[in-house]
Amino acid sequence: MPKRRRGQRNSTSGDIIAAVRQLVLIANDDLIAGILNRNGLVTGHGNRWTRERVTAHRSHHKIPVFRPAPDGNEPWLNLNKAARLLGVAPKTLRLAAEAGDIEGVHPLPDGPWIFSRRSPNRRLSASVIARGKTQNTPRDRIPTSKTYSSTT
Repeated sequence: MPKRRRGQRNSTSGDIIAAVRQLVLIANDDLIAGILNRNGLVTGHGNRWTRERVTAHRSHHKIPVFRPAPDGNEPWLNLNKAARLLGVAPKTLRLAAEAGDIEGVHPLPDGPWIFSRRSPNRRLSASVIARGKTQNTPRDRIPTSKTYSSTT
């Protein structure tokens, strides 16, 4: 194992700390470890993330633990739950968030979107809902149904 040189630090990147602060709003430590590993991020010592390492990281940086709301009304929602709440498809909500129409946080490139239950502006979310519901399938597509011919 290489020796640490004078002035060299083995600390976790500030970007990872910020990502964990945001991910803890919607995910437990197991899920956060999986998300960090999927993005190719490693600990300060170059190890893969585990639940225990995420827990230790949270404790060291005084980041609170994720606790689901007892009544089921979470203040922070992932993409699927927020889309279900607004009544649109997840892709419609993601595109609206990427365009800046609805406030959402995307802390990691290959990670979840995070939405506040209170943050979507009602007027903007209404326009996104209207856009998502008006985009039907093209009219030139004719639904196919099975027709059976009777041959005797």
